[in-house]
Amino acid sequence: MHAFVIAWFMVTVTVIFWSKPASAANTTLVPYSIAKQYTNLTRDDLREIFFGRRTRWPDGSPLRVFVLPDHDPLHIRFSKEVLGVYPYQLRSVWDRMVYSGTGVPPTVVESLEKMKAIIKETPDAIGYIEK
Repeated sequence: MHAFVIAWFMVTVTVIFWSKPASAANTTLVPYSIAKQYTNLTRDDLREIFFGRRTRWPDGSPLRVFVLPDHDPLHIRFSKEVLGVYPYQLRSVWDRMVYSGTGVPPTVVESLEKMKAIIKETPDAIGYIEK
């Protein structure tokens, strides 16, 4: 009986805290870049970019990556739905890059509007938006 109560409690808590808002199901997340020649990126391409393994576009120009804060619902969705990882996994990779001196993590912007504006102003930038 005790195990049943614990299992029921865990399921209830999971359903309450992991439920998505109804409006989230009606939107699509897409990579966002002004560089039109790079709009057909695969999941593997995006993982390489956002994990910091790819630092240049195919033409050799430097790649600038922008993300929303870790706690932002859009960042969480992008991490899970597009990249196929949890946000803490991305953060772990970025922290390891910083501490080991092997790379530079993406630049964090505070809002979706700022993301759009800075990508328009920054050559060879990429981020993500809700469409």
